[in-house]
Amino acid sequence: MSEPTYTGIATSTGDGRSGGRAVTDDGQLDLTLAVPAAVGGPGGGTNPEQLFAAGWSSCFHSALKFVAAQRKIPVTDSAVIAEVTLHQGADGFSLSAALHVEMSGVSQETADELAAAAHRTCPYSKAVSGTIPVTVDATVA
Repeated sequence: MSEPTYTGIATSTGDGRSGGRAVTDDGQLDLTLAVPAAVGGPGGGTNPEQLFAAGWSSCFHSALKFVAAQRKIPVTDSAVIAEVTLHQGADGFSLSAALHVEMSGVSQETADELAAAAHRTCPYSKAVSGTIPVTVDATVA
């Protein structure tokens, strides 16, 4: 394993996703957690799936910019939308994800190649590789 570059630290207190609180060690993130109204909860707070989606979309977007720069391909107006879905089955809870990459200034073939390369590069993608179903698609605007 390589040398550590940075460690993000967050603490969850209270009742976790059911009205708990999540705070980072630097205080920049301080959230009340809540079960979404869409699944019978009270809503009014964020949830772990949103936090994971926010982190993954940001990391994946950086990976996309990195691989495009390595290949000297200018990418404009890019965005990454991460959908992290919680499933409940007979064996408990699980996750799946879909990553939607949007960009301009390239062909569809190049967009597909960059999205695939970003997926191989992104630490979040690597962390879940083989553990949850993930789809990646690219759209050229």
